[in-house]
Amino acid sequence: MVQKNKKVLIIKVGYSETLDPKISNVTSYGDVLRTTVVLNLYKNDHVTWLVDENAYPILRDNPFVDRILIYNLTSVLQLHSEHFDTVINLEKVPGLCALAGQINACRRYGFRFDVKTGEAEAYDGTHRALSVCNNENEKKNHNKYWQEHLFEMVGSEWKGEEYVFGYKPDQEEIYDIGFNYMVGNKWPSKAWPMEHWQQLESLLKNEYTVSWQQGLNNMDEYFEWINSCRLIVTNDSFGLHLAIALKKKIVALYGPTNPKETYLYGRGISLISEGHFCPYLPCYVPKCKFQKFCLGEIKPEFVYKELKKLFKQEPSKS
Repeated sequence: MVQKNKKVLIIKVGYSETLDPKISNVTSYGDVLRTTVVLNLYKNDHVTWLVDENAYPILRDNPFVDRILIYNLTSVLQLHSEHFDTVINLEKVPGLCALAGQINACRRYGFRFDVKTGEAEAYDGTHRALSVCNNENEKKNHNKYWQEHLFEMVGSEWKGEEYVFGYKPDQEEIYDIGFNYMVGNKWPSKAWPMEHWQQLESLLKNEYTVSWQQGLNNMDEYFEWINSCRLIVTNDSFGLHLAIALKKKIVALYGPTNPKETYLYGRGISLISEGHFCPYLPCYVPKCKFQKFCLGEIKPEFVYKELKKLFKQEPSKS
Protein backbone atom coordinates (compact mmCIF):
# COMPACT_ATOMS: atom_id res chain seq x y z
CA MET A 1 0.00 0.00 0.00
CA VAL A 2 1.33 3.44 -0.98
CA GLN A 3 1.90 5.69 2.02
CA LYS A 4 0.14 9.04 1.60
CA ASN A 5 1.98 12.19 2.66
CA LYS A 6 -0.63 14.14 4.62
CA LYS A 7 -4.14 13.70 5.95
CA VAL A 8 -6.57 16.24 4.44
CA LEU A 9 -10.25 16.89 5.19
CA ILE A 10 -12.43 18.75 2.69
CA ILE A 11 -15.78 20.00 3.99
CA LYS A 12 -17.95 20.65 0.96
CA VAL A 13 -21.43 19.39 1.76
CA GLY A 14 -23.23 21.49 -0.85
CA TYR A 15 -25.49 23.63 1.33
CA SER A 16 -23.79 26.90 0.39
CA GLU A 17 -22.01 27.91 -2.80
CA THR A 18 -18.48 29.09 -2.21
CA LEU A 19 -18.95 32.46 -3.94
CA ASP A 20 -22.63 32.99 -3.14
CA PRO A 21 -23.94 34.42 0.15
CA LYS A 22 -27.07 32.27 0.23
CA ILE A 23 -27.41 29.14 2.36
CA SER A 24 -29.95 26.55 1.27
CA ASN A 25 -31.31 23.15 2.18
CA VAL A 26 -31.10 22.30 -1.54
CA THR A 27 -27.76 20.65 -2.27
CA SER A 28 -25.71 22.51 -4.90
CA TYR A 29 -24.42 19.61 -6.99
CA GLY A 30 -22.57 21.90 -9.38
CA ASP A 31 -20.61 23.54 -6.59
CA VAL A 32 -19.60 20.14 -5.19
CA LEU A 33 -18.42 18.98 -8.62
CA ARG A 34 -16.43 22.07 -9.49
CA THR A 35 -14.74 21.97 -6.08
CA THR A 36 -13.03 18.73 -7.21
CA VAL A 37 -10.52 20.86 -9.11
CA VAL A 38 -8.76 21.45 -5.76
CA LEU A 39 -7.99 17.72 -5.51
CA ASN A 40 -5.18 18.25 -8.01
CA LEU A 41 -3.23 19.84 -5.16
CA TYR A 42 -3.67 16.83 -2.86
CA LYS A 43 -3.30 13.82 -5.15
CA ASN A 44 -0.44 12.47 -3.01
CA ASP A 45 -2.32 12.96 0.26
CA HIS A 46 -5.00 10.95 2.05
CA VAL A 47 -8.17 12.94 1.37
CA THR A 48 -11.44 12.65 3.30
CA TRP A 49 -14.46 14.52 1.90
CA LEU A 50 -17.53 15.37 3.99
CA VAL A 51 -20.58 15.67 1.73
CA ASP A 52 -24.37 15.55 1.69
CA GLU A 53 -25.80 12.11 0.96
CA ASN A 54 -27.53 13.32 -2.20
CA ALA A 55 -24.21 14.46 -3.70
CA TYR A 56 -22.37 11.21 -2.94
CA PRO A 57 -22.51 9.92 -6.56
CA ILE A 58 -20.51 12.95 -7.69
CA LEU A 59 -17.53 11.86 -5.57
CA ARG A 60 -17.90 8.10 -5.96
CA ASP A 61 -14.81 6.40 -7.47
CA ASN A 62 -12.86 9.66 -7.48
CA PRO A 63 -9.18 8.69 -7.81
CA PHE A 64 -8.02 11.43 -5.43
CA VAL A 65 -10.62 10.92 -2.67
CA ASP A 66 -9.67 8.13 -0.28
CA ARG A 67 -12.73 8.34 1.97
CA ILE A 68 -16.19 9.86 1.58
CA LEU A 69 -18.11 10.68 4.76
CA ILE A 70 -21.82 11.42 4.59
CA TYR A 71 -22.71 14.45 6.70
CA ASN A 72 -24.68 13.26 9.72
CA LEU A 73 -24.31 13.04 13.50
CA THR A 74 -22.18 9.91 13.31
CA SER A 75 -19.64 11.42 10.92
CA VAL A 76 -19.47 14.64 12.96
CA LEU A 77 -18.69 12.66 16.12
CA GLN A 78 -16.07 10.68 14.24
CA LEU A 79 -14.35 13.80 12.91
CA HIS A 80 -14.17 15.24 16.42
CA SER A 81 -11.99 12.27 17.37
CA GLU A 82 -9.60 12.38 14.40
CA HIS A 83 -6.52 14.43 13.58
CA PHE A 84 -5.83 16.02 10.19
CA ASP A 85 -2.86 17.88 8.80
CA THR A 86 -5.18 20.17 6.82
CA VAL A 87 -8.87 21.06 7.06
CA ILE A 88 -10.44 22.89 4.10
CA ASN A 89 -13.93 24.20 4.88
CA LEU A 90 -15.75 25.54 1.82
CA GLU A 91 -19.15 25.86 3.51
CA LYS A 92 -20.50 29.07 5.04
CA VAL A 93 -23.12 27.29 7.15
CA PRO A 94 -22.28 28.47 10.70
CA GLY A 95 -22.52 24.98 12.20
CA LEU A 96 -20.09 23.57 9.62
CA CYS A 97 -17.74 26.49 10.20
CA ALA A 98 -17.83 25.70 13.92
CA LEU A 99 -17.14 22.03 13.17
CA ALA A 100 -14.13 22.94 11.03
CA GLY A 101 -12.69 24.94 13.91
CA GLN A 102 -13.19 22.16 16.45
CA ILE A 103 -11.48 19.38 14.51
CA ASN A 104 -7.92 18.66 15.56
CA ALA A 105 -5.76 19.98 12.69
CA CYS A 106 -2.42 21.66 11.98
CA ARG A 107 -3.74 24.16 9.44
CA ARG A 108 -7.11 25.37 8.22
CA TYR A 109 -8.31 27.04 5.03
CA GLY A 110 -11.61 28.45 3.86
CA PHE A 111 -14.36 29.68 6.16
CA ARG A 112 -14.27 29.81 9.95
CA PHE A 113 -16.80 30.45 12.71
CA ASP A 114 -16.92 33.88 14.35
CA VAL A 115 -17.78 33.24 18.01
CA LYS A 116 -18.98 36.83 18.50
CA THR A 117 -21.37 37.10 15.56
CA GLY A 118 -22.22 33.43 15.05
CA GLU A 119 -21.53 33.83 11.33
CA ALA A 120 -18.99 32.66 8.77
CA GLU A 121 -15.70 34.53 8.59
CA ALA A 122 -12.54 33.99 6.56
CA TYR A 123 -9.29 32.25 7.29
CA ASP A 124 -6.20 33.81 5.70
CA GLY A 125 -6.47 33.66 1.92
CA THR A 126 -10.26 33.56 1.89
CA HIS A 127 -11.02 37.24 2.49
CA ARG A 128 -11.39 38.00 -1.24
CA ALA A 129 -13.83 35.14 -1.73
CA LEU A 130 -15.89 36.25 1.28
CA SER A 131 -15.87 39.81 -0.02
CA VAL A 132 -17.28 38.60 -3.36
CA CYS A 133 -20.03 36.81 -1.41
CA ASN A 134 -20.97 39.77 0.72
CA ASN A 135 -20.59 42.66 -1.76
CA GLU A 136 -23.25 42.68 -4.47
CA ASN A 137 -21.34 44.95 -6.85
CA GLU A 138 -18.16 42.94 -6.48
CA LYS A 139 -20.07 39.73 -7.13
CA LYS A 140 -21.52 41.17 -10.34
CA ASN A 141 -18.31 42.64 -11.70
CA HIS A 142 -15.45 40.40 -10.61
CA ASN A 143 -13.47 38.81 -13.47
CA LYS A 144 -11.75 35.96 -11.67
CA TYR A 145 -12.52 32.39 -12.57
CA TRP A 146 -13.99 30.33 -9.75
CA GLN A 147 -10.94 28.04 -9.82
CA GLU A 148 -8.64 31.01 -9.22
CA HIS A 149 -10.58 31.95 -6.10
CA LEU A 150 -10.54 28.38 -4.83
CA PHE A 151 -6.80 27.87 -5.26
CA GLU A 152 -6.15 31.26 -3.66
CA MET A 153 -8.18 30.15 -0.64
CA VAL A 154 -5.77 27.27 0.00
CA GLY A 155 -2.63 29.33 -0.62
CA SER A 156 -1.94 28.17 -4.15
CA GLU A 157 -2.25 29.34 -7.76
CA TRP A 158 -4.54 27.80 -10.35
CA LYS A 159 -2.69 26.83 -13.53
CA GLY A 160 -5.48 25.40 -15.63
CA GLU A 161 -6.14 22.22 -13.64
CA GLU A 162 -9.41 20.44 -14.54
CA TYR A 163 -12.23 18.97 -12.48
CA VAL A 164 -11.53 15.47 -11.12
CA PHE A 165 -14.48 13.15 -11.77
CA GLY A 166 -14.47 9.41 -11.12
CA TYR A 167 -17.42 8.43 -13.29
CA LYS A 168 -16.66 5.80 -15.95
CA PRO A 169 -19.18 5.74 -18.83
CA ASP A 170 -21.00 2.58 -19.87
CA GLN A 171 -21.50 3.72 -23.45
CA GLU A 172 -19.92 5.91 -26.12
CA GLU A 173 -21.30 9.09 -27.64
CA ILE A 174 -24.62 8.57 -29.42
CA TYR A 175 -26.02 12.04 -30.11
CA ASP A 176 -24.52 15.12 -31.69
CA ILE A 177 -26.26 17.57 -29.37
CA GLY A 178 -27.87 17.35 -25.95
CA PHE A 179 -30.40 19.89 -24.68
CA ASN A 180 -29.80 20.34 -20.93
CA TYR A 181 -32.94 22.43 -20.59
CA MET A 182 -34.06 21.91 -16.99
CA VAL A 183 -33.11 24.12 -14.03
CA GLY A 184 -33.78 23.50 -10.36
CA ASN A 185 -36.46 25.15 -8.23
CA LYS A 186 -33.76 27.29 -6.63
CA TRP A 187 -33.05 29.32 -9.80
CA PRO A 188 -36.02 29.42 -12.23
CA SER A 189 -34.57 32.61 -13.77
CA LYS A 190 -31.71 30.55 -15.26
CA ALA A 191 -34.04 28.77 -17.69
CA TRP A 192 -34.00 29.48 -21.42
CA PRO A 193 -37.63 29.65 -22.66
CA MET A 194 -39.06 26.32 -23.84
CA GLU A 195 -40.18 27.80 -27.17
CA HIS A 196 -36.54 28.74 -27.85
CA TRP A 197 -35.41 25.16 -27.25
CA GLN A 198 -38.08 23.95 -29.64
CA GLN A 199 -37.08 26.48 -32.30
CA LEU A 200 -33.44 25.49 -31.95
CA GLU A 201 -34.37 21.84 -32.43
CA SER A 202 -36.16 22.77 -35.67
CA LEU A 203 -33.05 24.56 -36.92
CA LEU A 204 -30.86 21.55 -36.14
CA LYS A 205 -33.02 18.60 -37.12
CA ASN A 206 -31.77 18.22 -40.70
CA GLU A 207 -28.09 18.38 -39.73
CA TYR A 208 -27.60 16.89 -36.27
CA THR A 209 -29.04 14.30 -33.94
CA VAL A 210 -30.60 15.97 -30.88
CA SER A 211 -31.42 14.47 -27.48
CA TRP A 212 -33.46 16.15 -24.75
CA GLN A 213 -32.29 15.94 -21.14
CA GLN A 214 -32.60 12.50 -19.56
CA GLY A 215 -31.96 11.08 -16.10
CA LEU A 216 -33.99 13.73 -14.31
CA ASN A 217 -34.60 11.46 -11.31
CA ASN A 218 -31.44 9.36 -11.38
CA MET A 219 -27.98 10.89 -11.18
CA ASP A 220 -26.19 7.92 -12.75
CA GLU A 221 -28.55 8.04 -15.73
CA TYR A 222 -27.90 11.78 -15.95
CA PHE A 223 -24.14 11.18 -16.08
CA GLU A 224 -24.70 8.65 -18.87
CA TRP A 225 -26.88 11.03 -20.84
CA ILE A 226 -24.40 13.91 -20.66
CA ASN A 227 -21.65 11.55 -21.77
CA SER A 228 -23.77 10.31 -24.70
CA CYS A 229 -23.72 13.77 -26.36
CA ARG A 230 -20.86 15.36 -28.28
CA LEU A 231 -22.05 18.89 -27.49
CA ILE A 232 -24.26 20.17 -24.67
CA VAL A 233 -26.44 23.26 -24.90
CA THR A 234 -27.12 24.18 -21.30
CA ASN A 235 -28.34 26.71 -18.79
CA ASP A 236 -26.03 27.68 -15.92
CA SER A 237 -26.72 24.52 -13.93
CA PHE A 238 -25.28 21.24 -12.64
CA GLY A 239 -25.34 19.91 -16.20
CA LEU A 240 -22.93 22.65 -17.26
CA HIS A 241 -20.37 21.45 -14.73
CA LEU A 242 -20.93 17.82 -15.70
CA ALA A 243 -20.27 18.74 -19.32
CA ILE A 244 -17.05 20.47 -18.25
CA ALA A 245 -15.98 17.45 -16.20
CA LEU A 246 -16.71 15.10 -19.11
CA LYS A 247 -14.83 17.39 -21.53
CA LYS A 248 -17.77 18.04 -23.82
CA LYS A 249 -18.21 20.88 -26.28
CA ILE A 250 -20.49 23.40 -24.56
CA VAL A 251 -22.81 26.24 -25.45
CA ALA A 252 -23.68 27.84 -22.10
CA LEU A 253 -26.64 30.23 -21.85
CA TYR A 254 -26.34 32.96 -19.22
CA GLY A 255 -28.75 35.52 -17.84
CA PRO A 256 -28.89 36.32 -14.11
CA THR A 257 -25.41 34.96 -13.26
CA ASN A 258 -21.89 35.99 -14.23
CA PRO A 259 -20.42 33.98 -17.15
CA LYS A 260 -16.94 35.27 -16.35
CA GLU A 261 -16.86 33.04 -13.27
CA THR A 262 -16.97 29.75 -15.20
CA TYR A 263 -14.01 28.54 -17.25
CA LEU A 264 -14.88 26.21 -20.14
CA TYR A 265 -11.30 25.03 -20.79
CA GLY A 266 -11.37 26.12 -24.43
CA ARG A 267 -14.14 23.66 -25.29
CA GLY A 268 -17.13 25.97 -25.31
CA ILE A 269 -18.68 29.39 -25.46
CA SER A 270 -20.81 31.39 -23.01
CA LEU A 271 -23.69 33.36 -24.53
CA ILE A 272 -25.54 36.30 -23.02
CA SER A 273 -28.31 38.51 -24.38
CA GLU A 274 -27.17 40.22 -27.59
CA GLY A 275 -28.91 43.44 -26.63
CA HIS A 276 -27.58 43.79 -23.05
CA PHE A 277 -30.87 45.62 -22.44
CA CYS A 278 -31.08 45.01 -18.69
CA PRO A 279 -28.98 47.38 -16.54
CA TYR A 280 -29.03 44.90 -13.65
CA LEU A 281 -27.23 42.03 -15.40
CA PRO A 282 -26.00 39.91 -13.81
CA CYS A 283 -28.70 40.42 -11.18
CA TYR A 284 -28.38 37.14 -9.21
CA VAL A 285 -32.14 37.18 -8.70
CA PRO A 286 -33.78 33.72 -8.71
CA LYS A 287 -37.09 35.02 -10.11
CA CYS A 288 -37.21 37.81 -12.70
CA LYS A 289 -39.69 40.64 -12.05
CA PHE A 290 -39.57 42.12 -15.55
CA GLN A 291 -41.73 41.23 -18.55
CA LYS A 292 -38.72 41.31 -20.87
CA PHE A 293 -36.62 38.38 -19.73
CA CYS A 294 -32.85 38.43 -20.34
CA LEU A 295 -32.50 34.79 -21.36
CA GLY A 296 -35.44 35.21 -23.72
CA GLU A 297 -33.31 37.70 -25.64
CA ILE A 298 -30.80 35.00 -26.57
CA LYS A 299 -32.31 33.99 -29.89
CA PRO A 300 -32.27 30.40 -31.19
CA GLU A 301 -30.72 31.57 -34.47
CA PHE A 302 -27.79 33.07 -32.55
CA VAL A 303 -27.28 29.85 -30.58
CA TYR A 304 -27.47 27.84 -33.81
CA LYS A 305 -24.77 29.97 -35.43
CA GLU A 306 -22.41 29.69 -32.45
CA LEU A 307 -23.07 25.98 -32.12
CA LYS A 308 -22.05 25.37 -35.73
CA LYS A 309 -18.81 27.27 -35.11
CA LEU A 310 -18.01 24.90 -32.26
CA PHE A 311 -18.53 21.87 -34.44
CA LYS A 312 -16.15 23.45 -36.99
CA GLN A 313 -18.15 21.92 -39.79
CA GLU A 314 -17.47 18.41 -38.48
CA PRO A 315 -19.70 15.80 -40.15
CA SER A 316 -22.72 14.64 -38.18
CA LYS A 317 -22.82 11.09 -36.80
CA SER A 318 -26.41 10.72 -37.98
